Amino acid sequence: MEHGNSGFSTAGLRRWRDVLARHVDSGKIPGLVALISRGDETHVEAIGTMRHDGGAPMRRDTIFRMASTSKPLGVSAAMVLLDECRLRLDDPVDPWLPELADRQVLKRIDGPLDDTVPARRPITVRDVLTCTFGLGMDLTSMNTPIMGRIFELGLTGHGGPLPDPDEWMRLLGTLPLMHQPGEQWQYHIGSDLLGVLVARVTGQSYETVLRERVLDPLGMKDTGFHVSADKIDRLPPSYAPDPQTGEFTVWDEAAGGRFSEPPAFQAGGGGVVSTVDDYHAYFRMLLNHGMHGSERILSRPAVRLMTTNRLTAEQETVRSALARNSVHVSFGQGQQGGWGFGMAVRTYRGDYAPIGQFGWDGGTGTSAYADPNAQLTGILLTQVGLSVPAPAQLIHDFWTTLYQAVDD
Repeated sequence: MEHGNSGFSTAGLRRWRDVLARHVDSGKIPGLVALISRGDETHVEAIGTMRHDGGAPMRRDTIFRMASTSKPLGVSAAMVLLDECRLRLDDPVDPWLPELADRQVLKRIDGPLDDTVPARRPITVRDVLTCTFGLGMDLTSMNTPIMGRIFELGLTGHGGPLPDPDEWMRLLGTLPLMHQPGEQWQYHIGSDLLGVLVARVTGQSYETVLRERVLDPLGMKDTGFHVSADKIDRLPPSYAPDPQTGEFTVWDEAAGGRFSEPPAFQAGGGGVVSTVDDYHAYFRMLLNHGMHGSERILSRPAVRLMTTNRLTAEQETVRSALARNSVHVSFGQGQQGGWGFGMAVRTYRGDYAPIGQFGWDGGTGTSAYADPNAQLTGILLTQVGLSVPAPAQLIHDFWTTLYQAVDD
């Protein structure tokens, strides 16, 4: 069998590309940009078009809405502050986030919002980093009063742009916690909260810290929280196809859309735009234990903390059950077991990906993971949201064929 320079087989790469092209040829995925890398060998495929009805072709430098694939990147700003001892893992967040002091906690997850008990302890930096601070999106509790109130207040950004950070914090502070601090992993809100924490600790905007300490040193020039006018032609529309008919519906246009202007809230949980090469630089830095060339971006222990499972056995059991019981919503994405800081960490081999792989997916049809054992990175970016199974199936097939192409 023919091999590339770093352990990709020629036949495996051909199959990988053919499967990606098949998804585009199906008409369900207008276009995609995919990158796989191992050692010094990198392969990029740009297939299809920017719009579902044709037009400009996908290019290697096409900019995508990363959605929740923002989370692994967004956490890096907080890790810089941990490295500098400006934050400590078990510091209470009250001095910077006084809106979350003296919390009340629901007696029952499905109970009325005023049926509470006092929190047993303050929320800590560790709780926010691990998404265990007490509030989050819970797909198993969607019809409860607390989840209804979270969506009513617009705290997740799924119904429209988030308010400015101070107003977002004020609204967040009106809610009881769903669980005691540190008790249970919950999705999403902790990642956005982390950005507010970084801004208040530093006295700078979250994006400024992220740009000065991570994005610029890594050369991630196309990554940020909006797309400037001179680059807007590189941003495709984002589609949320009709779940019943599959008809393409525009969720967000490029020009005049939600990413065409700087947002009021810089959302590390889902507000980043980027390219395959920018994200490759970031994940390669993580694989290199925090180094980018001769420059250190994060300490080796910080990267180890981020990319190692931080959940207890009980918390991991709850997270795994949530993933298994929500396949009708997630189409099978999210079944890795563990969670580090800002990203999933695989703790069992449930598909072709091995234990230790870290990264995350996004609801706009994005996926980015690195595998420290194989020294491998994979990034897949599309413009089709997970309102239908097609993008999730593409993500699955991307990883299935990628791991077959690894042949030492």
